[in-house]
Amino acid sequence: MSDQLLVIHAAVSWALFGLIWTIQVVHYPLFKEVGKESFIAYHGRHMRFITWVVGPLMLAEVGSAAVLLFLGENSLLFWVSLAGLALVWISTVFSQVPLHGKLVLGYDVELIYRLVRGNWWRTLGWSIRAICLVFLLINRI
Repeated sequence: MSDQLLVIHAAVSWALFGLIWTIQVVHYPLFKEVGKESFIAYHGRHMRFITWVVGPLMLAEVGSAAVLLFLGENSLLFWVSLAGLALVWISTVFSQVPLHGKLVLGYDVELIYRLVRGNWWRTLGWSIRAICLVFLLINRI
């Protein structure tokens, strides 16, 4: 059971890894190209749509991590991946969400640059997780 859950957990984390790199390299930098007149509507749609993609995946990731801990997963690679998960959630709650909250009010190029720079912490966190979980799976095979 725990090996199957570990595969699911890793798959969800890898989906978020791919998504965060797309957001970091493509999507967030394009915010500055939208322009002042269209930004509020564009950003609002972004927030509504991305929440339906990221929200369930993040909840599945943290939930499956909690179940794996409960089932006794205790490897060093898993604990390092959990540090990456903590980094993701801390950055999301204390940086990304507040910046998006300010961007709801309108186009601000400095806030967009802060969003891109701050998002590197989440990109790092999910990258750490992706690497750790793939090696953990390889070790289990």
